[in-house]
This record gives sequence, C-alpha cells and structure tokens, in this order.
Amino acid sequence: MKTLKHIGQLGVKELLSLARDPVLLFLIAYCFSFSVYTPAKSAVMDVINASVAVVDEDDSEVSRNIRAALLPPLFLPAARIAFSDINRAMNAGQYTFIIDIPPRFQQDLQRGVTTTVEIIADATAMSQAGRGPEYIRNIMDHEVRPFWAGSRDPRNQDLVKLNIRARFNPNMQQSWFVAVNQIINNISVLAIFLCGAAVLREREHGTLEHLLVMPLRPAELMFAKIWANGIVVIAAVMLSLFLVVKGALGVPVAGSIPLFLLGLTIYLFSVTALGIMLATLVRSMPQFGLLAFPVFIVMSLLSGGQTPLESMPLALQKIMQVVPSTHFVSFSQAVLFRNADFSMVWPDLTKMFVIGCVYTVYTLSRFRKMLAAVQ
Repeated sequence: MKTLKHIGQLGVKELLSLARDPVLLFLIAYCFSFSVYTPAKSAVMDVINASVAVVDEDDSEVSRNIRAALLPPLFLPAARIAFSDINRAMNAGQYTFIIDIPPRFQQDLQRGVTTTVEIIADATAMSQAGRGPEYIRNIMDHEVRPFWAGSRDPRNQDLVKLNIRARFNPNMQQSWFVAVNQIINNISVLAIFLCGAAVLREREHGTLEHLLVMPLRPAELMFAKIWANGIVVIAAVMLSLFLVVKGALGVPVAGSIPLFLLGLTIYLFSVTALGIMLATLVRSMPQFGLLAFPVFIVMSLLSGGQTPLESMPLALQKIMQVVPSTHFVSFSQAVLFRNADFSMVWPDLTKMFVIGCVYTVYTLSRFRKMLAAVQ
C-alpha cells in the first residue's frame, strides 16, 4: 500500500508538471484535433471533382451519353473541346482527364468493329490519374453496352459477376479510414514523447537528484510516469474520438468503445515503457527527438496501418511481431472498423500484454542504471 501511495503521489506530480508545460500541452491538443481533422478532410486520395473534357469527334447518341454520365462527385461536368486544343489544355493543366472519342464510334460499335477511345491523364495529379481511368472505363462500359452488337452474344457475357457490398463503409469514404488511422499513429508518438520528456525533464531541471534522496524506489518513479502520462493520452484519445472523429467528421464507430479502451490501456503499458527506455539512452531532449522519431516512423510505416503486413517480406513480418504497435493496429482496426468482440481480439491483447511486460522489465533495469549513474 505504501508503494501504491508513492506511485499515486508521484503520478500527480507528473500531471502538475505536464500542466505547466505549454509546449507539450499544445502538442497533445494538436495531435488529437488538427492532426486528425485536416488529413481526413484534405489528404483525400480518391477521385473527387476531377476536371474532365471530351473531344467528341463522333457527336452520336452514345458519345453524348458518355459525356453526360461523367457526373459529380467523381467528376466535374465534362467540358467539350476540339481535338486541336488537347495539347494546349493539358500543358496549361486545365483538365485532369481528356477523353478522345473517334469518328464513327457508334457505327463501329453497332457493326461489331473494334474501335479505340483514348484517355489522356495528367500524371502530376498522381492519385487521381492512377484511379480515374478505371472509373472512366466502368462508366463507358455501362453506356456503350446497349449499342454494342456483341452484347447479346452469349460468348461475350461475363462468366462470373462480382457483387461487392461494403458493410461498415458503404460509400467507401477514405476520410473515415484516415481519421481513425491518424488517431492510432498519434497514440504511439504521444505516448513515446510524453514519457521520454518526463524523464529528461527531471534530469534537465535537476529534480531527479531531489527524488533520489527520498525513500523512493526506481520502480515507483517509473510506474508513476507510466500511469500519469498514460491517463493523459487516454483522455485525449477519447475526446478526439467523440468530438473530432464522430462529431466534426461524422465518422461512425462500429465497435465497442470499452473494448477499445481496454486495448488502448494495455498498449500504453508497453509503448510508454518504450518511451522511458529510449530516454535512458540519451542525455537531452534534442538527442531524444533524434532517436525517437526514427523509431516512431518505423512503427508507423511497418505496423500494418499504412501498408498491409502481409505485403511485407516474411522476415520483416516476423521482426514486427515483437513491436506492440503491430498488434495494436490489428486490434484497433478490428474493433473500430469491423465491430469485433473480445473473442476475436484476445490474441492481440495477450501479445501486447506480454510484449509490455518484457519491455517494462528491460526498461526498469535501464532506468536503475541511469539513476545509479546520476547518484
């Protein structure tokens, strides 16, 4: 009970120290507000309101149908330009796509003659140029089929038709995924930096020597920093989830919030220990920033949030299994996106807890060595 009392009192001291640090308070507010809202609203990779023009050299019913089918929100209303204006318009960046429909297009379709439609894309708009031609192809396929002579031939019918139903994101809105993924990434960066800054703040301000003359053990100092900074991150995440993600962005959260809170607590147990461990390897905040940023970037890029883990080399997949963020990303996506229950995610929770225990034991040994060096 005496140990728990010391941990509680030291944790309150950490919270008071954090409350007097305006830079860290701004970082917390920014990471779970603007850093979540802005990418979800602005960094959209889908084809939305793409500018398109049509060179209609046929001026037939099917060509007019194609032009009329290019509608918002995927495309802006299609403009009609002359063939001679293609190079000038593309060089000036007026349109992302230009569709060139050749002469006698409808006649060739009705006679079953092979014909070609050219789609010119501005590759400087990488995300739209990569996805837009496939959208245009699907639109043209739908509009052309009634005029195509071979549409009634059984040999030209699809043997298998793919019927896609999006259960949790029916409109395929990328902002829903981006917002939640930003929260997951910001949890890692804040937990690492808050705990590391707490250790280095004690060293730089000279208060670490004051604590060492008190009847306190290294484990009490370390666990006080873990619970104090962990509860700050939990509060910030919950506020961001309800006020920014669900409120401002209108993203529905499919899963159980208490289950996500349980997984978040277990994850913070491991990642805060990682932050303290990194702080024991350096002597100043600039050094800690140079060390922590590469660690966070590796965790962010290789944990499965940006790129599926299955797409990575097998050796890298095995290495990332000892990183807690890999299992937290899998857990968070299962709960928040797919409404998974405890029976589905308990393996990830168990792995995070075991990794957290290993990290904590190693970090405690490093923390003791650091305190011994200070003495």
